[in-house]
Amino acid sequence: MIRNYIKTALRSLLKNKGFTAINIFGLALGLSICLLIVYYVADELSYDRFNSKSEGIFRVNTEFKFGGTVSSFAISAPAVGEGLVNSFPQVENSVRINQAINIRFKKGSEVIEEKKTVYCEPSIFSIFTLPMIYGDPKTALQAPADIVISESAAKKYFDKTDVVGQTLFMTTDSSVHKITGVIRDMPAQSHFHADFFMTMGPNDHHWLNFINNTYILLRPGVNYKGLEEKFTALMQKRMNSSTFNYDRFAKKGSYIKLSLTPLTDIHLHSNRQRELEPNSDIRYVYIFSIVAVFVLILACVNFINLSIARSASRAREVGIRKVLGSLRRHLIAQFLSESIIVTLAGALLAVLFAWIMLPLFNQMSGKSLTVTSHTFIYLLPALLAVVLIVGVVAGSYPAFFLSAFQPVNVLKGKLSVGFKGGFMRNTLVVFQFSISIFLIVGTLVIYNQLNYIQNKDLGFNRNQVLIIKNAHALKNPKILQQEIKQISGVVDASLTSYLPTTSSRWPNNITMGTNKSVQTEFWQVDEDYLATMGIKLKEGRNFSSEMRTDSTAIILNETAAKMLGYNGDPTVKFYFGNKEYHAVGIVKDFNFSSLRDNVTPVVLVNESDWMSSLDVKMNTANLNSMMAQIENKWRAFAPDQHMEYSFMDDEFNTMYNAERRMGQLSITFTTLAIIIACLGLFSLAAYAAEQRTKEIGIRKVLGASVRAITAMLSKDFIKLVAISIIIAGPLAWFAMNKWLQGFAYRQYIRWWVLASAAVAAIVIAFITISFQSIRAALANPVDSLRSE
Repeated sequence: MIRNYIKTALRSLLKNKGFTAINIFGLALGLSICLLIVYYVADELSYDRFNSKSEGIFRVNTEFKFGGTVSSFAISAPAVGEGLVNSFPQVENSVRINQAINIRFKKGSEVIEEKKTVYCEPSIFSIFTLPMIYGDPKTALQAPADIVISESAAKKYFDKTDVVGQTLFMTTDSSVHKITGVIRDMPAQSHFHADFFMTMGPNDHHWLNFINNTYILLRPGVNYKGLEEKFTALMQKRMNSSTFNYDRFAKKGSYIKLSLTPLTDIHLHSNRQRELEPNSDIRYVYIFSIVAVFVLILACVNFINLSIARSASRAREVGIRKVLGSLRRHLIAQFLSESIIVTLAGALLAVLFAWIMLPLFNQMSGKSLTVTSHTFIYLLPALLAVVLIVGVVAGSYPAFFLSAFQPVNVLKGKLSVGFKGGFMRNTLVVFQFSISIFLIVGTLVIYNQLNYIQNKDLGFNRNQVLIIKNAHALKNPKILQQEIKQISGVVDASLTSYLPTTSSRWPNNITMGTNKSVQTEFWQVDEDYLATMGIKLKEGRNFSSEMRTDSTAIILNETAAKMLGYNGDPTVKFYFGNKEYHAVGIVKDFNFSSLRDNVTPVVLVNESDWMSSLDVKMNTANLNSMMAQIENKWRAFAPDQHMEYSFMDDEFNTMYNAERRMGQLSITFTTLAIIIACLGLFSLAAYAAEQRTKEIGIRKVLGASVRAITAMLSKDFIKLVAISIIIAGPLAWFAMNKWLQGFAYRQYIRWWVLASAAVAAIVIAFITISFQSIRAALANPVDSLRSE
């Protein structure tokens, strides 16, 4: 029986090659998108789960409220980890990690800067799963000069992995480090990555110097939320000292609190200051998951529409089968067999499509997904399950609909198959285009916001600003700064560690007069900083090298001045720590964080204790010539040191990589969803034309024009698209408005966005319908009126 079902199904499908091809293609397109998104979501959800103790590992965060400013940091004080272990039996172990900067090792005559370097405690190997292939993790980081490196680093410097006992010369401080362990490369699905693990210095037991990323390991079964509530009392007790009175601090409405983030939540649920690496966002996982479900439903709806479009031509077949004794369950089984065969063919084609599209998908999503044997282990059963479920679900309505035809009515030609009476079919068209319009609106809103971000006045000029990142490697970078200033086309150059497009931050508290304090950013800059960055003074003056008193001068941004109540009085004193400052100016606010956040207080201080980059403002049409001259100047100062650089506008764009990738993926998914929806509409247009063949023939005989017949066949579909616009418009506006609320600075949804989506949907629908409508209108009426 089953063999007969399959043979009959194949015969029927091959008889209608056009419909079968469209059906398979639509399913393959929908399933391939679904596969890629599922692969992406699975990868996002797998972050940090390679750690065998992942369920018990938590990062300790610090929450600040001071002077009305609330901040959340992914760091804590050096004494916190050890303090929690000693104070709470629920805490089994802790580890401190610090990102290392300005780390350069020598390989032969070449000096290489290594950015993936951390300082850490030996306990890192007992908390995180970092398999050591050479060396002993228990003793690997005991001495100050010990270093553990990754496989990739070992091959990079020594062309082999068994390098325990070898040494690396660090040019930063002319120190020699002994390799005591080699670990496997950290998986891509980790919220931080390191190739070099260096020994952290002894704990200074400080509770107010917030500099470490601290992780703790809880014992099994501990409720971390309940434990978190006990931290407040510990912080109040430990932070009270001769230099800081926490009780007095808290009475002003301020606080310093500790909080915990589960390790497996960091990648998708954490967006704090001082993260080890930029994280993703759970919202995008939700959005793409919904898109995957919608696209899969669209493919199923398209399947149903195509099956319904063939129903009239198969009505007599059903009638004859029933007259000859076929039971309804046999007919249902027959149609479900066809459905599953089509779904299986679509699934196999979907795997091919997904494999072909994977490199492009990786490029757009920023992933490095690959198909491995492990992928097939879970992909094959999942794919078979999808084939069975989609085949049965998508084929159920056509199967039950067709098998319910009454043979007497069918054979007498009394079967009601008019388009206007097809409530289910109309509903499916509305559903399809509602999703398509929703996606069109979403894509337009995302790109409108990205365009707003790109063109908003940020309060500084990021165009043609070259950032030479390793200027701190030079013995005297100020001489190089002066040399570069002499190059024609160079507007100005500044030495600093703080840029509006980087994550370098120095948060601290400043007090004006005797009692007014706020939490602010302290940025060490020189007198050339404002001109180089294009930051405008609101009042006062810039720093000056000719003014000796400027060694204790500061410049506030508008927000800091407003929160402190500073009106520009030069006699007012400011206090940071034990040092006294005076203000010489106020600059207009500039956006130094993502536009998701409001501008916060910033204080610029004229100090040069740590200048990590040389920033060059240029004005030239010949960028290549300019870069060649700058590199020549660099080589004269550091002949064996590679000049590492970037441009500020590129660094600004990286702040919005997630949004840009989402925009690219949205366009792709929207285009494919529209194609799938159009396939369904195409099939229903063919169905409508088929059911009205005689009506069209009579109208043509009576003198109806091709335009009139095309309009007659199209207007019912256009009405359905109009209903879709009415349904999808408000839903899309609400959803995208919620997304925009994640930006402190945003472009509100304009009326033309909804209007453009509506016009696009109508135009796309009309073009799709017109092909079938014009074809039907041009048909010879003699053929349509001929007796059957």
